Amino acid sequence: MTTATMEFDPYSDEFFNDPSEIYRWLRDESPVYKSERYGFWALSRFADVAEASRDWQRLSSRWGHGASTISNPEPPGLPEGFILNIDPPEHERLRKLVSRAFTPHAAAGYERVIREVVGQCADALEGRDEFDWVDDFVALFPVEVIAGILGVPPEQRQQIRLWTDELLSIDPEDPGDRDIMTLVASLYTCFLDLAKERRADPRDDMISYLVLAEVEADGDGEGRRKLSDDEVAGFALLLGAAGSETVVKLLGNLAVLLDRHRDQWNLLLDDRSLLSGAIEEANRYYPPSQYQGRHTLAPVTYQGIEIPAGEGILLLTGAATHDEREFDDPDAFRIQRHIPVQLSFGHGIHFCIGAHLARLESRIAMETLIERWPNFTVDTDNLARVHMSNVAGYSNVPIHTSPPGSRAG
Repeated sequence: MTTATMEFDPYSDEFFNDPSEIYRWLRDESPVYKSERYGFWALSRFADVAEASRDWQRLSSRWGHGASTISNPEPPGLPEGFILNIDPPEHERLRKLVSRAFTPHAAAGYERVIREVVGQCADALEGRDEFDWVDDFVALFPVEVIAGILGVPPEQRQQIRLWTDELLSIDPEDPGDRDIMTLVASLYTCFLDLAKERRADPRDDMISYLVLAEVEADGDGEGRRKLSDDEVAGFALLLGAAGSETVVKLLGNLAVLLDRHRDQWNLLLDDRSLLSGAIEEANRYYPPSQYQGRHTLAPVTYQGIEIPAGEGILLLTGAATHDEREFDDPDAFRIQRHIPVQLSFGHGIHFCIGAHLARLESRIAMETLIERWPNFTVDTDNLARVHMSNVAGYSNVPIHTSPPGSRAG
């Protein structure tokens, strides 16, 4: 690619397969980029993405986060309670309801359940010389954990994951051919039915807590109200969808990165205390959420360029986390790297509410890889990436579990 022909296209094969070169060009040559094809702007430098992530007063989340909605004149109609697309002050009132359930202390309380679910998934693979790290293992357990916390019956939990995959998947040949509300319908109806059931018969789960909880009626502290069934369903939909996707992509990326950098894998085999650093570095190196969308409520200026009100902006986390202005040798994968600010779990008011849970799930999964399959290697010829809205990672990571020289055939 030459400078004259460079274009950032979030629907292209180049973006899904490896956007590193276009990201580098954006940071160096066009840090405030305007897409003539799609009408959005894009920020790619770390400082700008971090600043924009904190600026909720002028950059609204109500238009969603995809390139197809953020530049529209009116925000799309998404379910009530979907806090990822809600601005303050309502955002704070709703977020407070569940924030205590996802603190580090609270997340640690789920460790026994996570270990049990991960162990069951690993036991099913016992004795196999090869399997798919994503499809056969890491795609299965995160949804069991978050859906269990919410109160989804066991027989419905994997369906939540399959519906979420369908919701996020796009056709690169025709990215505009997606009816978001139709895709949301199955997930939303599932949680709406559960909200109605729990209102009539509360149990010890998150959805029951939400239907019984009260929030400030108008933000002045004078009145209280209960959440509607629609708000509970929207809230649960977000938690269920995010909780079943991000960890899967993070762990798929991490296995591939460790296979490519065997020296870093050997460090982990020798010292498990480095696991947390490995998870953070994989999250920086290839964030599962490559970008977040915003819509300007007022003019904003970055790098001396003014973006008018009423415009859509993509905050390119995947580009910002490789910014050499922030990181020393950013294209090197180093599990002992110090990361002062981790943008990849979100930044500002929309910091991922389940980040502590995601880190715990990732650590337990990687401990399992170390204990059960320390000699794993990735079948790189058969890797497959997802084609999803702003979610990046692998749909398939086939691995061999024994050393290359010991395989039959």
